[in-house]
Amino acid sequence: MMKRLTIFFLAAGIVLMVFVGLSGCDLFTQSGTLRLSLTDAPIDATNVSGVWITINDIQYHRSDSGDEWISIPGFKGPQTYNLLELTGGESALLGNLHLYAGHYTQIRFMLDTQVEGSVPPQNPGCYIEFTDGTTSPLFVPSGGESGYKATGAFDVPVNGVVEMTADFNVRKAVVETGNGQYILKPTIRLVVNNEAGKITGGVTGYTGSGSLVVYAYESGTWTATEDDTPAIEESRFPNSVTSAKVEADTEGNMSYVLPYLAEGTYDLIIAEYDSDGLYVQTLGMVSGVTVESKKTTSELIDVSNLEAVTQ
Repeated sequence: MMKRLTIFFLAAGIVLMVFVGLSGCDLFTQSGTLRLSLTDAPIDATNVSGVWITINDIQYHRSDSGDEWISIPGFKGPQTYNLLELTGGESALLGNLHLYAGHYTQIRFMLDTQVEGSVPPQNPGCYIEFTDGTTSPLFVPSGGESGYKATGAFDVPVNGVVEMTADFNVRKAVVETGNGQYILKPTIRLVVNNEAGKITGGVTGYTGSGSLVVYAYESGTWTATEDDTPAIEESRFPNSVTSAKVEADTEGNMSYVLPYLAEGTYDLIIAEYDSDGLYVQTLGMVSGVTVESKKTTSELIDVSNLEAVTQ
């Protein structure tokens, strides 16, 4: 009898240990999926045919990980993209990446690039391609060491999926230095897809011969210096959230799309560029455009009847 009781309690203890072990395992290894895509806002220069980046690795940072950056398992690099093919709401899927459930504060892209000032300059996996067939390397300040960081926190749900889009915005990111080299400034913003809306609409009343760009600003953030001639290694319209080139269809109807916007109120700034993609002037603005989560806001822009901006 004593032997049977000993065997019973031993078996019960093993079952309890296994249960506790599995419970602890579940507690610390519950995971979800980050479905991560890549998009871009177009560049103004008409002599540029491609802005190529190669991503070797993607790393995450959690609020409880201190200074540690950890490679996201499941991303298979290197992957190369022409960012100019990902404009107007187009995107490329980087992967369905499995992560521990929880709150994440930042991710960064480890790019195949040189640090600015490297001699002699070469063309690694990040470069600009021009319409005449020539190329120029894209340098990332400290990019090989600290990576190309994206701003925006997000949560990975247990056994669920969070869909995110990383907006590179090369109009702000690619700038020319004083020595004729090009750098890729870290301007990526992260957008949770199912929380984002967009603004779209037609454009009328423009009689010029150039092109138009619509810039989205969070309401009240436009200042009189936004369209000033930028300093070296800076960009014009630096505080815009995103931008879109106004496109014409085969019948001459003009329209624009501003995708991946967080819920809120925006002011739209309309700027004119010449046939070479050089800035001419700021024409005016449309203020107080409301964006709701997961909805499309339709906003017609009449260039002949814009509000004045502070100059």
